[in-house]
Amino acid sequence: MIGEHKIFEIASKTEFETASLDVFRHQYRHNKVYREFCDYLRMAPPKVNQRSEIPFLPIGFFKTKRILSNTRAPEMVFTSSGTTGSSTSMHFVTDMGTYRRSYKQAFEQFYGPIEGYCVLALLPSYLERKGSSLIFMVDDLIEKSKHPDSGFYLDDLEGLSLKLQRLDAQGTTVLLIGVSFALLDLVENHSFKLRNTTIMETGGMKGRRKELIREELHAILQKGFGVDRIHSEYGMTELLSQAYSKGNGIFHTPLWMDVLIRDTEDPMKILDKGQTGGINIIDLANINSCSFIATQDLGKRYEDGSFEVLGRFDHSDIRGCNLMVL
Repeated sequence: MIGEHKIFEIASKTEFETASLDVFRHQYRHNKVYREFCDYLRMAPPKVNQRSEIPFLPIGFFKTKRILSNTRAPEMVFTSSGTTGSSTSMHFVTDMGTYRRSYKQAFEQFYGPIEGYCVLALLPSYLERKGSSLIFMVDDLIEKSKHPDSGFYLDDLEGLSLKLQRLDAQGTTVLLIGVSFALLDLVENHSFKLRNTTIMETGGMKGRRKELIREELHAILQKGFGVDRIHSEYGMTELLSQAYSKGNGIFHTPLWMDVLIRDTEDPMKILDKGQTGGINIIDLANINSCSFIATQDLGKRYEDGSFEVLGRFDHSDIRGCNLMVL
């Protein structure tokens, strides 16, 4: 069995394929919910010889089941925000060291050492509740940046504006990470011409604003911040890894994570590159829960392994929902 932290040493597609099958067999043996799901599909390990054949657990299981692949007591339980009247996902994490290494190493893969940044966080909807994995990650990145001006902002958009403009003018390398509606609030009330700042949106209007397509959202933010591109972070409560986009909504995964696209009519069928379907995620950092997740996002995957998120399934579009009763 591949060790919890050995996954971060994966350096090739062959190693990823081998590790994925190894983790699948481990989780089939030790994760009761996942094993029952695989057995329902008649896809036990002897029938699975490549990662495209691995069953992907519908993400909704995290709302109703305790998804664990070991017997250790959880060190942390991350919860989703949910909407009024809806149930929330719960991700039981038995090794927080795995999560810390995952987000730090992934960030450094795409952006370099966190110590080189001043990190400003505008995440009001996440700060206002408990159990957010995003807040945990950003709080730790703020601490690791060791910059005296790094920190969270809730309602003080005026203070954030002044600090952002001052730091950028001083030539400080700044990362401003924010939820979409709050970034829109900021640029509606202040205008910027930033030259040393990376703007990273984490998506979501959280019911505060009308939903916008990515192109429209990014166009408004580019103009408001005076930058030529908007970066994005793709993550969720049910995953311990994140993918990043440095512009145009094209995401890249760290070396221990990958995306496959499933047919919307046949969840077991994996589509060719360039076709639109449901996003399946392999996240080997989820070694202690479930590494194979069928999300409710729609997207497409490209030849180089990058992917694009195009929207979400309408509830009426989700096939195979009867599997949720397992």
